Amino acid sequence: MSAAAEIAREQLFGDVLACTEIHPAAFVPGPFDASRLRVHAVQAEALLRALAVIEDGARNDESDPHAEGVFRRLEAKIDLLTALVAGLAAGHSTDPARPLQWSSRGARLVTDAAAPPLTQGLFRVQPAEWLPSPLVLPATVIALEAEGSSGLHALWLRFEPLPPALGAALERHLFRVHRRAVAESRRIGK
Repeated sequence: MSAAAEIAREQLFGDVLACTEIHPAAFVPGPFDASRLRVHAVQAEALLRALAVIEDGARNDESDPHAEGVFRRLEAKIDLLTALVAGLAAGHSTDPARPLQWSSRGARLVTDAAAPPLTQGLFRVQPAEWLPSPLVLPATVIALEAEGSSGLHALWLRFEPLPPALGAALERHLFRVHRRAVAESRRIGK
């Protein structure tokens, strides 16, 4: 691992929870547009909050006899359906599944497209297997390294400062992913 990649690893994953997964994901280079960044932040937060309500609600269905919880989950599902239809109308393409490691600070994405350090753009990932709507976060390449002799590259992407509510929602999402991975490994180990 190069010195730049080692520094990037420490910056992105040093003292925070990080998850390693394979998900449809991409990095789309391009300059930041302040108004689009606000829109992406609002959409990303809404997507993560709706996922949290649905995923946590599925686990708590038996323990939540109150109608309020049922209505919150129904509302979250409608929000996700609306986002899905809007995405389909906008013509979102499906990204290939790629190995990635990510935290609330950034991601390491293995891809066939190289982008030099300091390249700005959007990190796009499908945060749940059952939901084709992408989570879009502004990111800057902080390191690039070749991934063996396969022609693939690892992009080290630092998320641009996220609004506090979005950062907290992303941390909670990654915690749920981690919790599921631990439960699955325990299940397999039995």
